[in-house]
Amino acid sequence: MNKLTVEQHWHSIAIPADPTLHLLQLLLVLAAAATLVASADEEQLPITLPHCQDKCGNISIPYPFGINAGCFLQGFEVVCNGTFEPPRLFLAADKPISLGPAATRPYMVASSYYYTRTDEQLNEPNMTKQSRSPVEVMDISVSQGHMRIHGTFSFDCRENRTYHSSRVQIVYLPKGSPFLFSEERNVLLVIGRRVEATMPLNRETTLGVRTAGRCLGKGWCQGDIQVNTRSIKVQVTPGSGANDTEWQISPCSYGMAAEDSWYSFSPQDLNGDSFLRRNDGRGVPVVLLFTVRGVECPAEGEPEPSGYACVSNHSECVDGPILPSHYCTCSDGFHGNPYIANGCQDIDECKHPADYPCHGKCNNKPGNYDCTCPPGMRGDAKAGPCTDIFPLSAKVSLGAMGGLFLVAALAFPILIHREKRKMREFFERNGGPTLEKAKQIKIYKKEELKSILKPNNFVGKGGFGEVYKGLIDNELVAVKKSIISDNMAHNEQFANEVIIQSQVSHKNIVRLKGCCLEVDIPMLVYEFLTNGSLHDILHGDNKMLLNWDTRLSIAAESADGLAYMHSKVNNKILHGDVKPANILLTDDFAPKISDFGISRLILREKQHTGWIVGDMSYMDPIFLQRGLLTEKSDVYSFGVLLLELISRRKATHADNDNIVSDFLEAYNNKDKGATEELFDKEIATESNIDDLNTVAGIAMECLNLDVDKRPVMTSVAERLLTIRDHVVTRMA
Repeated sequence: MNKLTVEQHWHSIAIPADPTLHLLQLLLVLAAAATLVASADEEQLPITLPHCQDKCGNISIPYPFGINAGCFLQGFEVVCNGTFEPPRLFLAADKPISLGPAATRPYMVASSYYYTRTDEQLNEPNMTKQSRSPVEVMDISVSQGHMRIHGTFSFDCRENRTYHSSRVQIVYLPKGSPFLFSEERNVLLVIGRRVEATMPLNRETTLGVRTAGRCLGKGWCQGDIQVNTRSIKVQVTPGSGANDTEWQISPCSYGMAAEDSWYSFSPQDLNGDSFLRRNDGRGVPVVLLFTVRGVECPAEGEPEPSGYACVSNHSECVDGPILPSHYCTCSDGFHGNPYIANGCQDIDECKHPADYPCHGKCNNKPGNYDCTCPPGMRGDAKAGPCTDIFPLSAKVSLGAMGGLFLVAALAFPILIHREKRKMREFFERNGGPTLEKAKQIKIYKKEELKSILKPNNFVGKGGFGEVYKGLIDNELVAVKKSIISDNMAHNEQFANEVIIQSQVSHKNIVRLKGCCLEVDIPMLVYEFLTNGSLHDILHGDNKMLLNWDTRLSIAAESADGLAYMHSKVNNKILHGDVKPANILLTDDFAPKISDFGISRLILREKQHTGWIVGDMSYMDPIFLQRGLLTEKSDVYSFGVLLLELISRRKATHADNDNIVSDFLEAYNNKDKGATEELFDKEIATESNIDDLNTVAGIAMECLNLDVDKRPVMTSVAERLLTIRDHVVTRMA
């Protein structure tokens, strides 16, 4: 209730003659006004500093973004252009935008080329136009550290023998700016029947990646953007071999970096320039990450460094993807803006029952809430409805009065009802209400998986469960059924797997499709890989010939997947059981890392653990001594895996005899001949021997007992990818 409303309400009250009644009515009015004002304050939390503009048209401007001096952190200045209706928000840019290399603000470039075509040949471009414009903001989310912008797109349209083309899309974020393009939220999108779009190497990044998308007769396709980058340059090139009839049917092609969930394919986009006309005005949505540059999160117990931006109570700091940098979030149970003083406020969960269920008496407390059953009832009021407490004598009397016929008649529906209630209890106990909100996680009914969990569909058994394969919606899947009997251990394990795998999106990591929660021990559903595991291919019944370039690709891409887990997510992910049995292979032998059954999402205070038990043949000796799991533990296990790939010997191939000791003995004695004798004869050819020695050297570095001297997985991945590229070039 605002001030005017309270005053109006106050003057509408007739003052009674009795002073006691007058005082009572006064207290009631003041209490009602305080309640309404408190409610309004909770729903309208400040998002920026006092006296700073917090809106531009329909777009909110939360601090650290701002328009006027003193209203933004360095690099976060924005401009509100009031010449539009409604006004539109832009990242601040040089005025005018510099066309030279000295530009220091974000900008977009659209390069347009116009051609005319004769019957005989394609003429030189008769007009070329290049323009730069500031980057327009669509929305900002401080809770996720994301913002969306309008990005340009490249196109090639050919109509009436005139070629209209803007074949290069550029969005530039200068070095030192707080913005990066999100690799997880953006894709390289290509639309057209014969078209290729390329996104060349960005030399500011640490990984040498070239991303390309090609559509030949498909209509549209997309590819991953594999590195966080400061600039996007997408060039569209029409495919060769198209004749005039094909150009008349599909005259336009497009290529762009865009938000992964934005585009919905329409056949009309292939049959004319409808996409161009629909999106020519302001471009397509692109997702940026933003961080406060130059400052890392302080370690626990350390003072806050200069430039630290998480100033609100109940806020938390997260290191950015490129260090030193950080961004801020509100702690669990709080919401608001962590970048301003007292910006994170307690969520009153009792006022939001849809998000925070309570089937009893709700009582809010800072960062959480209590939910208890009323007197005479029992149960977990957060998980489900409370039940009546009946005395034993009442139950006995009720049972005695019922007849056998009634019991028999009601037995079946009672059992069905009980089963449904139990399934619902399992669903809620296993985190169903929370997981229903998770993106890209499908929740399967128990009945949908029943036909798969049969003996003839059994694939194998791991340390934490049995695996079955079957069809769901005409797609082959793998269903993992846990065999852990300890409910507490199971619940922690299951929650860990779902949290980890819902955050992971990488072409060399097995994709989690969903889970089933209507059972005592939840089941996980994964994509199924038909070629089985690397262990089966090297040593098992499915053993087959693997040439050197295939093995090298398996090693390099597996290393790339582990490097992503260690350094490309907000909180590093450790696998804990890297071995060939946990590297699954696609039809074309592309590797995918699987089985996070013993992984943990590592936080600073939880790196020491005694419960992770992997395969002892691959386990880091330092971890076994100290109980400290780090990314270097995975590096050691990967070193053992490399030796298996180049020798085709099992990690432990005889009593007290293993390939690690064999290679170490030969390597430490500097006996090159003894080392080469250990290589698999199928691949130890004269042309491959130097590469094999190089990979063996990398494995020896990974197996170093001095943890600090082991390389990080990003370095291992880079070196293996370089060797693989050289082999491919040599074979071409």
